[in-house]
Amino acid sequence: MAHAAPLIAPRATLAAELKQLLGANLLAHDFAADEDSITVDRTAIAVVMIALRDNLEYQQLMEIAGVDYPDRAERFEVVYHLLSVTRNHRLRVRVSTDEATPVPSIVPVWPVAGWLEREVFDMYGVLFAGNPDLRRILTDYGFQGHPQRKDFPLTGYIELRYSEEDKRVVYEPVKLAQDFRNFDFLSPWEGADYVLPGDEKAGGTGEAPGKGAPTPMTAKDVKASDDNAKASPPPTPKTTDSPAQTGAGASVNKAASKTSRDGAKSKVATKQAKTPATTKAEKAPAKPRAPRKPKTGGDA
Repeated sequence: MAHAAPLIAPRATLAAELKQLLGANLLAHDFAADEDSITVDRTAIAVVMIALRDNLEYQQLMEIAGVDYPDRAERFEVVYHLLSVTRNHRLRVRVSTDEATPVPSIVPVWPVAGWLEREVFDMYGVLFAGNPDLRRILTDYGFQGHPQRKDFPLTGYIELRYSEEDKRVVYEPVKLAQDFRNFDFLSPWEGADYVLPGDEKAGGTGEAPGKGAPTPMTAKDVKASDDNAKASPPPTPKTTDSPAQTGAGASVNKAASKTSRDGAKSKVATKQAKTPATTKAEKAPAKPRAPRKPKTGGDA
């Protein structure tokens, strides 16, 4: 059944040719998904590449990638992708190494390998012996660690930000904002063995701490609670039915019941009731208002 990948011309005799050409340097040959992959001796990688280029017509180096397998003794794999333009065929070449053992550089075979090896070194920390300029190529200056390793934290070790105080970009150790960094991956259906905040409120129901909330109210209890909430509160009794009752206490009520200076007494106010001062003010004739004097000066 045809697949969606670009059609690659098969090389039926490739396995025999590789075995005859590479000999003991060929450690394994795998054929899966219409692709050929070989594993070769790390120390002979340069010799193998020259043989594949000159004898099997793999003219181009397309890519160098790294893979991390932390459980292996040699945790890293360096994978070379070769292309035969004349044969329309691709070949994957793999070598394994660890953190301290360098891989021979193939820059003398394909100069383009210089930048590709620097990328694998930057991301995984794999060393390449003979690379003329083995420096970081993707990460910033002063970057710590190798971000494509499986044990590298997602937050990194150093963060950069713009400092308003220093008016420049500064590098600082990563400071996580969350308070809890230990996560419980226990299934929520099994329940937790420890006491969660709020479990102490379940006391008095016969339930052990950490086993859930108390039994909820019945439908009858909920309806009764809603009816009590909807009922209007009882009217507040009035405490100041007369002017003498001020609501401030007996001493103030006694003072309020005394006769004022104008002779008015504390009693229920009516429309006809008037104080002597009010009656005197109504009988006094109104004084005519003096005419206003015009202002002097100005343009008018």
